[in-house]
Amino acid sequence: MTTHQNGTISIEISDFLLNCFVRSPSWQFWLSLPLGVLFLLAMGANATLLLTIWLETALHQPMYYLLSLLSMLDIVLCLTVIPKVLMIFWFDLKTISFYACFLQMFIMNCFLAMESCTFMIMAYDRYIAICHPLRYPSIITDQFVAKAAIFTLARSVFLTVPIPFLSARLYYCGRNVIENCICANMSVSRLSCDDLTINRLYQFVGGWTLLGSDLILIFLSYTLILRAVLRLKAEGAVAKALSTCGSHFILILFFSTILLVFVLTHVMKKRVSPDVPILLNVLHHVIPAALNPIVYGVRTQEIKQGIQRLLKKVW
Repeated sequence: MTTHQNGTISIEISDFLLNCFVRSPSWQFWLSLPLGVLFLLAMGANATLLLTIWLETALHQPMYYLLSLLSMLDIVLCLTVIPKVLMIFWFDLKTISFYACFLQMFIMNCFLAMESCTFMIMAYDRYIAICHPLRYPSIITDQFVAKAAIFTLARSVFLTVPIPFLSARLYYCGRNVIENCICANMSVSRLSCDDLTINRLYQFVGGWTLLGSDLILIFLSYTLILRAVLRLKAEGAVAKALSTCGSHFILILFFSTILLVFVLTHVMKKRVSPDVPILLNVLHHVIPAALNPIVYGVRTQEIKQGIQRLLKKVW
């Protein structure tokens, strides 16, 4: 308990309560079932993909290393968010410590930014493979992947680490109930008694700098790919090139679309239920993670064969 100069007394916050879907309690049970299935699917599929790429020497190539990076990011994002949400749904364990909350906030922001950057690098990989195939082995090398991974990590950490620090520095004057299933930046910051202008501004500028620039470069890459593909005159070349990139582009589109919908529901929050953005925020941490390895595994012949050989060894 702290007494301030103006004579007011406030209680220092040591933990928060995650209060999600209180307006629709039936959502908790019905959502927990598909959410649990999606979580197990995401963990199993990504672990299988990582193990297959690790064991199959034929898959020790830059493109598959990028897929491995994507799988590792998906696993961390799922483990950071979904187990806690399921514990809230099943056991009503809503309490999260002050430091655990801001750690979750950092990991979510950082790893989503890393995933966005990885999609951008993968789009560049497909651009070089289709538009400059003869130069591909000299440009997309193991060293390129290592440098890209370091760049992705450094950029994401540098631009997202201020987010939890800006929220943690705020003065929390007694309210500790977060109207969310996760420790989202603004959901936590709204509990403080301080001015949130800097937090809102940094969230907006940082988010659009990271995700906006990645999306622009991704769509630029695929525009150039489409233009190059349409010029191909060899029989079946167009279908093969589009098939190679199709699954990748669909996943990127889904990743960006669900983020866009999430932003729009926040903008129009008076017209939609407050539970909708919360639901989208939770699903965004598990649906892409479940879809990514499945789509790549089905659409990529080498990975499919590697998984089949792995399953034969296990059984």
